[in-house]
This record gives sequence, structure tokens and C-alpha cells, in this order.
Amino acid sequence: MKRILLFVCALLLSVGQGTYAQRALERGYRTLSEEQARNYVGFLADDLLAGREAGSNGGRIAARYIVSLLKEWNIASFYDCSYTQEFNAYKVDNDGAIKWTIEPDTAFVSLCKLNNILAMIPGKNSGEYVVVGAHYDHLGIGNAVDGDSCFNGADDNASGVSAVLQIAKAIRMSGKQPERNIIFAFWDGEEMGLLGSRYFVGNWPDKEKIKAYMNFDMVGRGPVDNPSYLKYFYTSSHPQFGDWLREDMGRRGFCFTPDYISWDKPYSGSDNAPFARAGIPIVWYHTEGHPDYHAPSDSSDKIDYPKLLDITRAAYLCVWRMANE
Repeated sequence: MKRILLFVCALLLSVGQGTYAQRALERGYRTLSEEQARNYVGFLADDLLAGREAGSNGGRIAARYIVSLLKEWNIASFYDCSYTQEFNAYKVDNDGAIKWTIEPDTAFVSLCKLNNILAMIPGKNSGEYVVVGAHYDHLGIGNAVDGDSCFNGADDNASGVSAVLQIAKAIRMSGKQPERNIIFAFWDGEEMGLLGSRYFVGNWPDKEKIKAYMNFDMVGRGPVDNPSYLKYFYTSSHPQFGDWLREDMGRRGFCFTPDYISWDKPYSGSDNAPFARAGIPIVWYHTEGHPDYHAPSDSSDKIDYPKLLDITRAAYLCVWRMANE
């Protein structure tokens, strides 16, 4: 009889914990909104930020804006006293080929001080991490096209920053501590050659502790002839990443159409590449290019906000599982 009572108590406790976790999940999910996406993208892609070029005043304003939101939601900085991970970018001339690098070189032409923004929601298991990231820099002021020289970067990549901000807030507002630490990363210098994410991965001491990385780069639009399209890249050794989205597509009825791309090591040209090369499993959301890519016409009024919201919702559900399963 005693064994039966213990079994029943354990079963009831398990059901109660499951119910609590589901309530917490839905509580966070309900905080995600189209209005917030419009606010974040609208601010970051405003002409006043002059295209958020890495190292510029506009880039620093974007960084301060992101930090102000994290503080408002009481999401702690990753470092004890600062949300910023400072690093140097070196401009080098290699036989006439000018490029930026994070590796110091005695022959560098110039130096630029950049900042990743890192925040964290601590998990119960302090030795394991999930990283969720997007780059916040863009191209700044360039050659005028139709009289406009400000490369606002609404889709590239204010849209991705919007998704990471909303997910961070939703996890925090769920009221449930995750099992793993969740780092929310906003990379600087992506347009200069993935500098911020390369610096972070290169200076992380034990890469086996990072159990997954989720990347957002251009998630607010879609091809002209297929506007609902979403490229969903994930590491092939983790098929559950694909299974989770398939399940959630059936349950939630999201408005985008995913193209599931299972890849051994998804390198590509975005911030998932340094993680993939280090053997860290990744998920990457990307809605493909469009005529306004890397042009002044990539403005906030052209973002498909219902689609951006649904991608954010799907990614929130994925992060929840990454951090808790």
C-alpha cells in the first residue's frame, strides 16, 4: 500500500509540474506581439540611427537601446558589471585587398572598437547554455540610390533583433526558470565579416557547454514570388529541431511556409557559421533575399509584421525546448 501511495504522489507531482510548465510557456507566448515588433524595427531602422554601421554613433545608439530594454525587463547582463563584450576590429591591407579582422596584425591600416551585447537568464543547470542571437549592425551611410543614402537595414537585421528581444522578454515574463542558461546575444560587426560572433565563439573556454545556438538574420520579408517562404536550417545530427517545428506548425497554424533544410554543419554567411564550425548545433531562421537587400530601400514599412511575429512565436517555442528538454 505504501508503494502505491508513493507512486500516486509522484504521478500527481509530475502532472502538476507539467501543468505549471505549460501555463508558464503560454504566459510567455502571450507577451509576443506585432506591436512590439513594429516598435523595435521602427526604432532601429530609423534614419536617426544612420544605418547602424559598426563603430558609428548610430550603432552605439542601437546598442544602448537594446540594453535599456533588457534592463527594463530585469534580464541580467552576462558579465558582472556590463552588458557589453568589447573587442577590436582591425582593417588590414592584404596586397590591395582591404578587409576587417579580429586577429591583430602589425600591418593594420586602422582600428575600430566594437561591442557585442550579451544578457542571460540563469538556468538551474549552471554548466549548460543555449545562445540566441542576431546582429544589430548594418551598412551605415553609402552611395545614394534615388536620392536616399541611408541604409536602414529594417529586414537586415532589425527584424532579427526584434525576434531576439521579444523572445528574451517572453522567457522572462513566463515566470519559469529554464533548466539551462539562456544567453541573448546581439552581435556587432557582422557586416564586416561576422566579427562579433567569431570573437564570442573564439573566446568561449568550453564549447561543449553550449548545447545549441539559434540565429536570426533577415526574418521580416520573403521572396517577391513566394512571400510566405522561410528557410529553416538546422544541424542534421539534431533531427528533433525539425520535428519540433513540424509539430508546432500543426498546433499553431503559423502563416509562414517552412523549407526544412537539414545540414551537417550549416556554415553559410551569417552568425551561425562560427558556432557550426565549432561543432555546436544550430537553428537558423532566414526568409531569403529581396530587391531591397543591402539597399537604402530596406525600410521598416516594407516588413511583413504578421510573418515576423509568427516566426518569433515559433522560435520562442523552440528556445523553450532547447533550454528545458
